[in-house]
Amino acid sequence: MCGICGVVGSHPAAPVIFEALRRLEYRGYDSAGIATLDDQGVIERRRAPGKLDNLGAVLDARPLSGTTGIGHTRWATHGAPNETNAHPHSTDRVSVVHNGIIENFEALRAELEDAGHVFVTDTDSETIARLADHYMARGMSPQDAAFATLQRLEGAYAVAMIFAGHEGLMIGARHGAPLAVGFGESEMFLGSDSLALAPLTRRIAYLDDGDWVVVTPEGATFFDQSGERVEREIRLTALIAGSVGKDGYRHYMEKELHEHPVVIGQTLQRMIDPATRRVVLPDLPFDLATVPRAVVTACGSAFYAGMIGRYWLEELARLPVDIDVASEMRYRNPPLTPGGMALLISQSGETADTLAAMRALRADKQHIVSVLNMEQSTMGRESDVVLGMVAGPEISVASTKAFTAQLSVLASLTVAIGRARGTLSEAREDALMSALFDLPSRAAEVFTNGDAIRSMAAIVAKARDVLYLGRGICFPVALEGALKLKEISYIHAEAYAAGEMKHGPISLIDSSVPIVAIAPSTILFDKVLSNLQEARARGGKLLVFTDAAGARRLKGVAEEIVVLPDVDAFVAPILYTIPVQFLAYEVALLKGTDVDQPRNLAKSVTVE
Repeated sequence: MCGICGVVGSHPAAPVIFEALRRLEYRGYDSAGIATLDDQGVIERRRAPGKLDNLGAVLDARPLSGTTGIGHTRWATHGAPNETNAHPHSTDRVSVVHNGIIENFEALRAELEDAGHVFVTDTDSETIARLADHYMARGMSPQDAAFATLQRLEGAYAVAMIFAGHEGLMIGARHGAPLAVGFGESEMFLGSDSLALAPLTRRIAYLDDGDWVVVTPEGATFFDQSGERVEREIRLTALIAGSVGKDGYRHYMEKELHEHPVVIGQTLQRMIDPATRRVVLPDLPFDLATVPRAVVTACGSAFYAGMIGRYWLEELARLPVDIDVASEMRYRNPPLTPGGMALLISQSGETADTLAAMRALRADKQHIVSVLNMEQSTMGRESDVVLGMVAGPEISVASTKAFTAQLSVLASLTVAIGRARGTLSEAREDALMSALFDLPSRAAEVFTNGDAIRSMAAIVAKARDVLYLGRGICFPVALEGALKLKEISYIHAEAYAAGEMKHGPISLIDSSVPIVAIAPSTILFDKVLSNLQEARARGGKLLVFTDAAGARRLKGVAEEIVVLPDVDAFVAPILYTIPVQFLAYEVALLKGTDVDQPRNLAKSVTVE
């Protein structure tokens, strides 16, 4: 949520910032704006509600000059998503963009109003600009005013500021929300993540929590929360500008769906030594053979990946696993065994709830292992070990390929732990590894079912409510399918363990309610078939993902069947995820929704 970009240099800032904001659209937003210092050092800004094209039209009509500037895509928290509440927030002296929530803004606002400041927005973020202006009016320099302001803020934030009359100066800060500094040639950048800066520079430094930074065209000076000067490592990011295009696809989501086979293959290549056909893990701070327990936590789709990982770890590695959504885990305050493995899963590595859960788990003496797509993220830097997936940039708000990459890492980790604990025979391990090696080609075959999935989508698109069913390890796949449908088509969908249907949900079934079932013939198929017969007897329309053997038994029972490749039950959850995501995409096309940027959603949720 919320994207920040800032530039100081010798080239016009506004066009550079606008294109960086394009690359930050995936984070989710409902308004956007840019502020620059004009040739006289005066703050000028342009803002617009809605999509970035609206801001583009404003800039075409009233261009911004200047080589120092900041920009923002806002995901509304305080105040409606309109032009007045859009960032940047400015006074005559300072302009500010902010990602996060200032928890004590009401008290600060009251204090400033008592001092004569007049607020014009409903946002918490305006408080930052007014407070910095207040200190500058008392004679403080921009740097001193910024530091004094930061000392007063409570909550989570990433902030970028520019100051009237101070060309070539930008100040950034982070506390709980990510911010990166990009190093160019006689120009410097701030960005919410490395993707924003990908075409501009590969040389990135990340602010630690509590850091703030003074940026000029010549470089950056970093300070910690106490104001002491510190050094931060400059790293080379692997992202390149060309990696974020649509490559001829209609939507990023369509492109990312078709990248599943490659992403699965690349991730497995990182995890597995092809010569020995064995999983190779980085050095771990605990013994895989004796680790007493695992705690898995994540949010959204990543949590469903963790649920599948729990099935694998408990069944194949016989490792006890607890699992919670991250937003609940630390408040539940569970008793934990010291020396356990905390397994955290996140695409961005910046998810606020997962990051907070990670810190709580570390305080409880758990070893932190993170499954991440962004290894240089905050979670990556604070983990004991990172198991990196190779999903590449995921631009669509609805996660697709990152999910199967997460599962590929978790499947590989399971095999390694099972071997270490002696719960897998050599023959069984060989079979599991063969299933993983074969998976990318099987995943590619899924897309030959496009017509069958579109036929299924035509039924779902007419529905108001949809039920998803799965059993065992395929239950989380049903959860993922229902989530995707809700996210991008706005159709109400719920997923249930199929055996639970009789305990309430069956009362919802009639001829208007499609039932989407994930039913490979290898996993509790007879149980699922019985549940589907019960749904059919109540008039439900059965739409089933299965394999050839399952299709033969479902003939005459299901209204629509998508026949998927035969695979080992071990990798079935990974394979079956692809068509349920594909189904949601095709339904969204029929509904005419904004596939890549669905309403009210943000890609990277950096506030609790």
